[in-house]
Amino acid sequence: MEAQQSVNLNLSIEQQEAYNRDGYLVVKGLFSQEETGKLYSAAIENSTMQKNAMDLNDQTGKKTKLTLWFTPGDDVFGYLIRSERMVNSVHQLLGEDSAVCHFHTKLMQKEPRVGGAWEWHQDYGYWYKNQFMFPDQLMSVMVALTPANKENGCLQVIKGSHKMGRVNHGFAGEQVGADMEMVNHSLKTMELVYCELEAGDTLFFHSNLLHRSEANLSEHPRWSLISCYNSQSNIAYSETSTSWKVPVDVVPDRAILGWQASSFEDADFLKKEDDPALKTTGWESAVSTK
Repeated sequence: MEAQQSVNLNLSIEQQEAYNRDGYLVVKGLFSQEETGKLYSAAIENSTMQKNAMDLNDQTGKKTKLTLWFTPGDDVFGYLIRSERMVNSVHQLLGEDSAVCHFHTKLMQKEPRVGGAWEWHQDYGYWYKNQFMFPDQLMSVMVALTPANKENGCLQVIKGSHKMGRVNHGFAGEQVGADMEMVNHSLKTMELVYCELEAGDTLFFHSNLLHRSEANLSEHPRWSLISCYNSQSNIAYSETSTSWKVPVDVVPDRAILGWQASSFEDADFLKKEDDPALKTTGWESAVSTK
């Protein structure tokens, strides 16, 4: 039997309609500067996060660095992922009666002058290989830990592109990229939007929204946390982790600032060699990613 989670209405009807229409929603100041400052400090000071970071090359050879884990714990990252305002917002936008589950979270680390680009892709372009059945029941939530702007490679989205459904994906460098013919068609048809964020601003986006980011050629870091959520009723037939089907154990919003330093050693980090998205078996071979 599916677990239920109580939902407080954090978002307005207009915000929910905007998400459904555009495929994304920016909520300014969902988390405070103090809260995101605490996360950023924990991220840069904790050796476990750095030790488990993966480097992925873009098509120019620049490296984009990320740390990915599945189960949200009793740490400052876990408390944000599990916070009432986060889970309630996701629950409203997914629009499902079933409980919200956490699939995984990525700590994105784009350092000044060296942080690589992310190619055009849909998150479901990756997650299709995990055999999730319903892309409408999957979403990503980006929380900016530092300012994100055009200069340091903020996220770019194609407004409304989630309505195209999944497009073919293949490899672009060490990343999975969308079929560029379809991307170019979508750019001629729909609006390109630069999602510039301040620390604490939060971007919710559909699993089929086309998005990318440029390399960070500025003097300033761009760090963010991207948490991916799934409705418990949405089955993944080829996913070895189990967090995607476990309802989030919600904590009060105040837990984030109440957290005291602790170890992240027990986190179930993804290793690069175990990433199913980097294995070529089953991917379409005729995709243009040039």
